Amino acid sequence: MKRLITCLTIALAITVTTSAQQGQVFETLTVKSTILKMDRKFAIYLPDGYNQTDQSYPVLYLLHGSGDNQTGWVQFGQVQHIADQTIAAGQAARMIIVMPDADTGRRGYFNDIRGDFNYEDFFFKELIPHIEKNYRVRSERRYRAVAGLSMGGGGTIFYTLHHPEMFAAAAPLSASTGSWDIEQVKARLPQDAKLTTQQIDEYYKRNSIEEMLKAASEDELKQIKQVRWYVSCGDDDFLYEGNARLHVTFRKNEIPHEYRVKDGGHTWTYWRMELPLVMEFVSKSFTQY
Repeated sequence: MKRLITCLTIALAITVTTSAQQGQVFETLTVKSTILKMDRKFAIYLPDGYNQTDQSYPVLYLLHGSGDNQTGWVQFGQVQHIADQTIAAGQAARMIIVMPDADTGRRGYFNDIRGDFNYEDFFFKELIPHIEKNYRVRSERRYRAVAGLSMGGGGTIFYTLHHPEMFAAAAPLSASTGSWDIEQVKARLPQDAKLTTQQIDEYYKRNSIEEMLKAASEDELKQIKQVRWYVSCGDDDFLYEGNARLHVTFRKNEIPHEYRVKDGGHTWTYWRMELPLVMEFVSKSFTQY
Protein backbone atom coordinates (compact mmCIF):
# COMPACT_ATOMS: atom_id res chain seq x y z
CA MET A 1 0.00 0.00 0.00
CA LYS A 2 2.84 2.36 0.86
CA ARG A 3 4.47 1.60 -2.49
CA LEU A 4 1.20 2.35 -4.31
CA ILE A 5 0.81 5.70 -2.53
CA THR A 6 4.41 6.61 -3.42
CA CYS A 7 3.83 5.75 -7.09
CA LEU A 8 0.63 7.79 -7.15
CA THR A 9 2.43 10.74 -5.55
CA ILE A 10 5.18 10.61 -8.16
CA ALA A 11 2.65 10.34 -11.00
CA LEU A 12 0.73 13.33 -9.64
CA ALA A 13 3.93 15.35 -9.34
CA ILE A 14 4.82 14.57 -12.96
CA THR A 15 1.33 15.58 -14.10
CA VAL A 16 1.46 18.86 -12.19
CA THR A 17 4.97 19.63 -13.48
CA THR A 18 3.96 18.89 -17.09
CA SER A 19 0.88 21.08 -16.77
CA ALA A 20 2.89 23.90 -15.20
CA GLN A 21 5.28 23.93 -18.15
CA GLN A 22 2.64 24.87 -20.68
CA GLY A 23 2.70 28.29 -22.25
CA GLN A 24 -0.31 30.04 -23.73
CA VAL A 25 -1.15 30.95 -27.32
CA PHE A 26 -3.63 33.64 -28.39
CA GLU A 27 -4.13 33.67 -32.15
CA THR A 28 -6.72 36.35 -33.01
CA LEU A 29 -5.39 39.43 -31.23
CA THR A 30 -5.45 42.75 -33.08
CA VAL A 31 -3.52 45.98 -33.31
CA LYS A 32 -4.99 49.12 -34.85
CA SER A 33 -2.89 50.31 -37.78
CA THR A 34 -3.06 53.89 -38.95
CA ILE A 35 -0.49 53.13 -41.66
CA LEU A 36 -2.54 50.29 -43.19
CA LYS A 37 -5.88 51.84 -42.26
CA MET A 38 -7.23 48.66 -40.65
CA ASP A 39 -6.99 46.42 -37.63
CA ARG A 40 -4.25 43.80 -38.09
CA LYS A 41 -4.29 40.37 -36.47
CA PHE A 42 -1.39 38.69 -34.75
CA ALA A 43 -0.86 35.58 -32.64
CA ILE A 44 1.35 35.43 -29.57
CA TYR A 45 2.96 32.71 -27.48
CA LEU A 46 3.46 33.56 -23.80
CA PRO A 47 5.79 31.21 -21.93
CA ASP A 48 4.99 29.22 -18.83
CA GLY A 49 4.94 31.53 -15.79
CA TYR A 50 4.12 34.71 -17.69
CA ASN A 51 1.01 35.41 -15.59
CA GLN A 52 2.60 34.38 -12.30
CA THR A 53 5.47 36.88 -12.18
CA ASP A 54 6.39 40.38 -13.33
CA GLN A 55 9.42 39.11 -15.25
CA SER A 56 10.19 40.59 -18.69
CA TYR A 57 11.13 38.37 -21.62
CA PRO A 58 13.08 38.46 -24.88
CA VAL A 59 10.99 38.29 -28.04
CA LEU A 60 11.09 36.35 -31.28
CA TYR A 61 9.09 37.68 -34.23
CA LEU A 62 8.14 34.56 -36.21
CA LEU A 63 6.92 35.20 -39.77
CA HIS A 64 4.65 32.89 -41.77
CA GLY A 65 4.87 31.94 -45.44
CA SER A 66 2.75 32.76 -48.47
CA GLY A 67 -0.80 31.44 -48.22
CA ASP A 68 -0.81 31.34 -44.41
CA ASN A 69 -1.60 34.00 -41.84
CA GLN A 70 -0.87 34.55 -38.15
CA THR A 71 -2.27 31.09 -37.36
CA GLY A 72 0.15 29.20 -39.62
CA TRP A 73 2.87 28.65 -37.03
CA VAL A 74 0.18 27.87 -34.44
CA GLN A 75 -1.77 25.28 -36.43
CA PHE A 76 0.81 23.71 -38.73
CA GLY A 77 4.02 24.68 -36.95
CA GLN A 78 2.81 23.45 -33.54
CA VAL A 79 4.56 26.43 -31.97
CA GLN A 80 3.05 25.98 -28.50
CA HIS A 81 4.03 22.32 -28.18
CA ILE A 82 7.51 22.81 -29.65
CA ALA A 83 8.25 25.97 -27.64
CA ASP A 84 7.06 24.35 -24.40
CA GLN A 85 9.25 21.29 -24.99
CA THR A 86 12.32 23.24 -26.08
CA ILE A 87 12.15 25.58 -23.09
CA ALA A 88 11.39 22.77 -20.62
CA ALA A 89 14.41 20.82 -21.90
CA GLY A 90 16.66 23.81 -21.18
CA GLN A 91 17.54 24.22 -24.86
CA ALA A 92 16.05 27.71 -25.14
CA ALA A 93 15.34 30.67 -22.92
CA ARG A 94 11.78 31.54 -21.97
CA MET A 95 10.67 33.98 -24.64
CA ILE A 96 7.62 35.62 -26.12
CA ILE A 97 6.90 34.66 -29.73
CA VAL A 98 4.92 37.07 -31.92
CA MET A 99 3.37 35.87 -35.19
CA PRO A 100 1.88 38.70 -37.30
CA ASP A 101 -0.57 38.35 -40.19
CA ALA A 102 0.92 39.37 -43.56
CA ASP A 103 -1.87 37.93 -45.72
CA THR A 104 -4.81 40.31 -45.27
CA GLY A 105 -5.36 43.08 -47.82
CA ARG A 106 -2.17 42.43 -49.77
CA ARG A 107 0.17 39.54 -49.22
CA GLY A 108 3.76 40.17 -48.16
CA TYR A 109 6.08 41.92 -45.73
CA PHE A 110 7.39 44.74 -47.92
CA ASN A 111 6.15 48.25 -48.55
CA ASP A 112 4.19 48.22 -51.81
CA ILE A 113 6.02 49.89 -54.70
CA ARG A 114 2.94 52.09 -55.24
CA GLY A 115 3.31 53.49 -51.72
CA ASP A 116 -0.28 52.81 -50.67
CA PHE A 117 0.20 49.70 -48.50
CA ASN A 118 3.35 49.98 -46.42
CA TYR A 119 3.45 46.78 -44.39
CA GLU A 120 7.11 47.09 -43.42
CA ASP A 121 6.45 50.53 -41.96
CA PHE A 122 3.54 49.03 -39.99
CA PHE A 123 5.76 46.27 -38.63
CA PHE A 124 8.43 48.58 -37.26
CA LYS A 125 6.41 51.69 -36.40
CA GLU A 126 3.21 50.13 -35.04
CA LEU A 127 3.45 46.39 -34.35
CA ILE A 128 6.73 46.32 -32.42
CA PRO A 129 5.77 49.38 -30.31
CA HIS A 130 2.36 47.77 -29.61
CA ILE A 131 3.99 44.55 -28.41
CA GLU A 132 6.49 46.41 -26.25
CA LYS A 133 3.75 48.56 -24.71
CA ASN A 134 1.28 45.78 -23.96
CA TYR A 135 3.53 42.83 -23.06
CA ARG A 136 6.49 42.48 -20.75
CA VAL A 137 9.06 42.47 -23.52
CA ARG A 138 12.68 43.48 -23.07
CA SER A 139 13.04 46.26 -25.63
CA GLU A 140 16.81 46.34 -26.11
CA ARG A 141 18.16 45.05 -29.42
CA ARG A 142 19.99 42.13 -27.79
CA TYR A 143 16.66 40.69 -26.65
CA ARG A 144 14.92 40.88 -30.06
CA ALA A 145 15.15 38.32 -32.89
CA VAL A 146 13.31 37.57 -36.12
CA ALA A 147 12.77 34.33 -38.01
CA GLY A 148 10.43 33.01 -40.66
CA LEU A 149 9.79 30.48 -43.40
CA SER A 150 9.57 30.95 -47.18
CA MET A 151 7.98 34.40 -47.73
CA GLY A 152 8.58 34.99 -44.01
CA GLY A 153 12.20 33.93 -44.51
CA GLY A 154 12.47 36.69 -47.09
CA GLY A 155 10.88 39.10 -44.64
CA THR A 156 13.46 38.01 -42.07
CA ILE A 157 16.36 38.71 -44.43
CA PHE A 158 15.21 42.10 -45.63
CA TYR A 159 13.91 43.35 -42.28
CA THR A 160 17.31 42.58 -40.80
CA LEU A 161 19.26 44.12 -43.70
CA HIS A 162 17.06 47.22 -43.57
CA HIS A 163 17.22 47.50 -39.76
CA PRO A 164 20.25 45.58 -38.42
CA GLU A 165 20.22 47.82 -35.36
CA MET A 166 16.90 46.22 -34.34
CA PHE A 167 17.85 42.54 -34.14
CA ALA A 168 20.36 40.44 -32.26
CA ALA A 169 19.68 37.36 -34.39
CA ALA A 170 17.93 36.43 -37.63
CA ALA A 171 16.94 32.96 -38.83
CA PRO A 172 15.52 32.70 -42.36
CA LEU A 173 14.25 29.20 -43.20
CA SER A 174 13.72 28.07 -46.81
CA ALA A 175 13.72 31.77 -47.59
CA SER A 176 12.33 33.48 -50.62
CA THR A 177 15.42 35.58 -51.33
CA GLY A 178 13.78 38.07 -53.67
CA SER A 179 14.84 39.22 -57.12
CA TRP A 180 18.49 38.82 -58.11
CA ASP A 181 18.19 41.06 -61.19
CA ILE A 182 15.98 43.95 -62.19
CA GLU A 183 14.22 42.01 -64.95
CA GLN A 184 12.82 39.62 -62.32
CA VAL A 185 11.44 42.64 -60.46
CA LYS A 186 9.75 44.00 -63.58
CA ALA A 187 8.13 40.62 -64.28
CA ARG A 188 6.62 40.49 -60.78
CA LEU A 189 5.30 44.02 -60.58
CA PRO A 190 1.57 44.74 -61.00
CA GLN A 191 1.05 45.25 -64.72
CA ASP A 192 -1.62 47.91 -64.25
CA ALA A 193 0.63 50.12 -62.11
CA LYS A 194 1.97 53.20 -63.86
CA LEU A 195 5.52 53.11 -62.54
CA THR A 196 8.48 55.19 -63.58
CA THR A 197 11.91 53.76 -64.31
CA GLN A 198 13.19 55.56 -61.20
CA GLN A 199 10.53 53.96 -58.98
CA ILE A 200 11.40 50.48 -60.24
CA ASP A 201 15.14 51.10 -59.87
CA GLU A 202 14.79 52.38 -56.29
CA TYR A 203 12.51 49.49 -55.34
CA TYR A 204 14.98 46.98 -56.79
CA LYS A 205 17.94 48.49 -54.96
CA ARG A 206 16.06 48.40 -51.65
CA ASN A 207 14.91 44.81 -52.10
CA SER A 208 17.96 43.20 -53.69
CA ILE A 209 20.42 41.52 -51.32
CA GLU A 210 23.43 42.13 -53.58
CA GLU A 211 22.51 45.74 -54.37
CA MET A 212 21.91 46.57 -50.71
CA LEU A 213 25.25 45.14 -49.61
CA LYS A 214 27.01 46.86 -52.49
CA ALA A 215 25.58 50.23 -51.42
CA ALA A 216 25.99 49.71 -47.66
CA SER A 217 28.30 52.05 -45.79
CA GLU A 218 31.08 50.75 -43.58
CA ASP A 219 28.96 51.40 -40.49
CA GLU A 220 25.91 49.64 -42.00
CA LEU A 221 27.99 46.59 -42.91
CA LYS A 222 29.39 46.53 -39.40
CA GLN A 223 25.88 46.43 -37.94
CA ILE A 224 24.81 43.67 -40.35
CA LYS A 225 27.86 41.63 -39.32
CA GLN A 226 26.93 42.05 -35.64
CA VAL A 227 23.66 40.16 -36.23
CA ARG A 228 23.87 36.41 -35.58
CA TRP A 229 22.57 34.75 -38.75
CA TYR A 230 21.16 31.20 -39.08
CA VAL A 231 20.27 30.25 -42.67
CA SER A 232 18.68 26.85 -43.32
CA CYS A 233 17.13 25.21 -46.38
CA GLY A 234 16.23 21.67 -47.42
CA ASP A 235 18.23 20.02 -50.19
CA ASP A 236 15.01 19.27 -52.11
CA ASP A 237 13.55 22.75 -51.65
CA PHE A 238 12.65 24.64 -54.84
CA LEU A 239 14.16 27.77 -53.20
CA TYR A 240 17.48 26.03 -52.58
CA GLU A 241 19.36 27.97 -55.29
CA GLY A 242 18.46 31.37 -53.85
CA ASN A 243 19.52 30.30 -50.35
CA ALA A 244 22.82 28.98 -51.70
CA ARG A 245 23.35 32.30 -53.47
CA LEU A 246 22.59 34.14 -50.22
CA HIS A 247 25.28 32.04 -48.52
CA VAL A 248 27.83 32.86 -51.24
CA THR A 249 26.92 36.56 -51.15
CA PHE A 250 27.34 36.67 -47.37
CA ARG A 251 30.69 34.88 -47.70
CA LYS A 252 31.91 37.41 -50.29
CA ASN A 253 30.92 40.26 -47.98
CA GLU A 254 32.48 38.56 -44.94
CA ILE A 255 29.16 38.43 -43.06
CA PRO A 256 29.40 35.72 -40.37
CA HIS A 257 26.53 33.23 -40.56
CA GLU A 258 25.54 29.64 -39.95
CA TYR A 259 24.47 27.94 -43.19
CA ARG A 260 22.70 24.61 -43.02
CA VAL A 261 21.49 22.38 -45.86
CA LYS A 262 19.57 19.35 -44.61
CA ASP A 263 17.45 16.53 -45.96
CA GLY A 264 14.01 17.89 -46.72
CA GLY A 265 11.80 19.99 -48.93
CA HIS A 266 9.57 23.04 -48.68
CA THR A 267 7.40 21.45 -46.00
CA TRP A 268 6.11 21.92 -42.47
CA THR A 269 7.97 18.75 -41.53
CA TYR A 270 11.21 20.61 -42.24
CA TRP A 271 10.18 23.82 -40.46
CA ARG A 272 8.90 22.02 -37.37
CA MET A 273 12.26 20.25 -37.20
CA GLU A 274 14.07 23.59 -37.42
CA LEU A 275 12.02 25.60 -34.90
CA PRO A 276 13.72 24.15 -31.77
CA LEU A 277 17.11 24.87 -33.35
CA VAL A 278 16.05 28.43 -34.17
CA MET A 279 14.90 28.97 -30.59
CA GLU A 280 18.17 27.57 -29.28
CA PHE A 281 20.16 29.74 -31.70
CA VAL A 282 18.45 33.04 -30.84
CA SER A 283 18.58 32.19 -27.12
CA LYS A 284 22.36 32.34 -27.27
CA SER A 285 22.01 36.02 -28.16
CA PHE A 286 19.52 36.56 -25.33
CA THR A 287 21.58 34.84 -22.64
CA GLN A 288 25.22 35.73 -23.44
CA TYR A 289 26.67 32.53 -24.87
